[in-house]
Amino acid sequence: MVVNKEKQMSETYVVGIILAIVGGYLDAYTYICRGQVFANAQTGNMVLLGIQLAQGNFLRALYYLVPIITFFVGVFFVEFIKAKFKINKTLHWRQIAIAIELILLLGIAFLPEGRYNAIATIVVSFVCSLQAQSFRKFNGNAYASTMCTGNLRSASEHFFRYSSLKNMEDLKVTLQYLIVILFFILGAIIGCYLTNVYEVKSVLFSCLGLAVVLLLMIKKPEKSKDA
Repeated sequence: MVVNKEKQMSETYVVGIILAIVGGYLDAYTYICRGQVFANAQTGNMVLLGIQLAQGNFLRALYYLVPIITFFVGVFFVEFIKAKFKINKTLHWRQIAIAIELILLLGIAFLPEGRYNAIATIVVSFVCSLQAQSFRKFNGNAYASTMCTGNLRSASEHFFRYSSLKNMEDLKVTLQYLIVILFFILGAIIGCYLTNVYEVKSVLFSCLGLAVVLLLMIKKPEKSKDA
């Protein structure tokens, strides 16, 4: 694949697809062996939070509130890193974010299932917020690698434009969004299978994807002026 020299590595097909796989994988991981909580899609946790509150299960409601707050804190943390390292010529802030994700997920692999599920979910939610905020473009278009509702909306929007104006570029963008969604689902399938086999240690497989992304970004550094 030939990458446009002006394109950031973080926006390329390969990085977008790898991160989509990781995103789906982590959601399957936390749902299957970390207490049926979604680490990526906080909308789902908000619905579950509301259900628990309506049923009077206030302690159980906290179980879903914590990852929501953690996601909020994670986005704030990324913006802090971005502000500190945006003009750094040696180390790009996205490289720092990916490195932190890797370290935290490695630690999760050694937290036993059961009473430590809440801690694991908090950490994974934090990791997903770092990824969601750090990687927001795919081949020049806005996207999310940790959730797919927005991607599905964008795919439908561009397909409508194509059907109305017959602009092949809109069809191309539609297919790109659908590809991201398919790889997200593939990540969930892989995550389901590997988590059932390797349980808590299966999170290590997601680290492989992040390691590849980090190596790609080291090989082709991001521009320091990039937002």
